[in-house]
Amino acid sequence: MPSFERVSIDEARIKTATGKRAERLREYTQYIQDVAPGGAGKLTPGEGETAIALRRRLNQAAKLAGKTLAIRRLGDEVYFWIEEGPRRRGRPRKNP
Repeated sequence: MPSFERVSIDEARIKTATGKRAERLREYTQYIQDVAPGGAGKLTPGEGETAIALRRRLNQAAKLAGKTLAIRRLGDEVYFWIEEGPRRRGRPRKNP
């Protein structure tokens, strides 16, 4: 008899994706998971990569993992950390 386990849709998408893009997404998802609460991570592009590509991949992995990242670039270095709480968009509310 098979064993059954519930998993999140994000976990299922990450683990079942195939190809080079999926490998990279898993790698970047791991970078995000390695960042402790209140901590930050720093990525430096390797040979043939750009800081813009690192930033894009981080955003894709964060979206897939259901997390909101703050990502800042300084030259060729990309810094990132997990933002707490939901991200608010648009104009701020007026206080009465």
